[in-house]
Amino acid sequence: MASEIMEKLVALCKRRGFIFQSSEIYGGLKSCWDFGPLGVELKRNVKEAWWKSMVRSRRDVVGIDCSILMHPQVWITSGHVAGFNDPMVDCKLCKARFRADKLPESECPKEKGKRPGECKGELTEPRQFNLMFKTFMGPVEDSGAAVYLRPETAQGIFVNFKNVCDTTRVKPPFGIAQQGKSFRNEIVTENFIFRSREFEQMEMEYFVPPAEADTWYAYWRQFRYDWFIGLGISTEHLRLRDHAEDELAHYSKACADLEYLYPFGWKELEGVANRTDFDLKRHSEASGRDLTWFDEESKSRYIPWVIEPAVGVDRACLAFLCEAYHEDVVEGETRVVLKLHPKLAPYKLGIFPLVKKDGLRELALEIEDSLKADFTVYYDEGGAIGRRYRRQDEIGTPFCATIDHQTKEDGTVTIRDRDTLAQHRVHRSALADFLREKTR
Repeated sequence: MASEIMEKLVALCKRRGFIFQSSEIYGGLKSCWDFGPLGVELKRNVKEAWWKSMVRSRRDVVGIDCSILMHPQVWITSGHVAGFNDPMVDCKLCKARFRADKLPESECPKEKGKRPGECKGELTEPRQFNLMFKTFMGPVEDSGAAVYLRPETAQGIFVNFKNVCDTTRVKPPFGIAQQGKSFRNEIVTENFIFRSREFEQMEMEYFVPPAEADTWYAYWRQFRYDWFIGLGISTEHLRLRDHAEDELAHYSKACADLEYLYPFGWKELEGVANRTDFDLKRHSEASGRDLTWFDEESKSRYIPWVIEPAVGVDRACLAFLCEAYHEDVVEGETRVVLKLHPKLAPYKLGIFPLVKKDGLRELALEIEDSLKADFTVYYDEGGAIGRRYRRQDEIGTPFCATIDHQTKEDGTVTIRDRDTLAQHRVHRSALADFLREKTR
């Protein structure tokens, strides 16, 4: 059943213009995806909801946008060049490649239901595989021109710590947030957009006095959980899992994963980590720049500790899509509906003239023009009204407004709710306030 749901969701995403395979006309490029007209709106809405929650509505967080290409010493200092590796093994028979630490949960591509090596193929010894993409800057491709596509956005924040402190009035505890593309040459990509080689991240590094690190770690751990619940993820499908001692990265004192129950199982959606002072200390030592903070009140100097909430935009979009996908029966027909939170839905309102004559078409277009500067709305005049409702249900539009002959008489339109199917009339002049309230 879980596999069937995932197949239906992937098909819907292609059919309705949420997500396409990259370079599809040339056979596609594995693990790379293009977000279509609806997908890009969903993605922008997820990013906007995160930015508003993490930056705009707070006094203690500022934003930044760092370059993808950085000085290669950044990645040497951070440990990525030497230690950003996954162990991999190859099957000599089917030529498939697997992560050595994930063999028990991997499947042979040739023999469905069997584990790697059970296809009578011999597995190679594990080898370390660096996940960073390397390229060259300038006309000469030699070691002196080598640079890397960033595997995370966090390091750009750390190397700009002093710049932000010098140009703003922040002081610990405070955060620096960033959204942007990252790249990892994953050994195994899987489950649609869940794990890919090009993806987008939303990360925030929160700099705190060392003595307050545990308190702020607990705060952000809960804050991020509540954000997903507030946007429609059910408590039955979301959990916080603390890392055991042997799971922690060498620089972390504590880490918790927000795990979502995807159709393919419980998987990491977001991580919240106490990174200690590892990153600032390493960059301070390697660069020779003073990255300490001087506290005027206590007259003490220290390197701040860092609490990091980090989530992938693509994984978040997939979680919201999985949570939203429903099938029910309406008027004897199976209805596919995406019950996306109105704040995340690509379109907030579908606008339908009941018929295309008697001035209703012109009136509907007039209402569309009055709303589209502030809201994403969709005008549709094709087919029976029930079919138009079904199309909007399938793409997650929370409300539809039908313009009929009564609209010409008293200015009211019929509003139909996607989830309850209830209908009521609203004056056209109140539509903007109605949508603001529902998407707040």
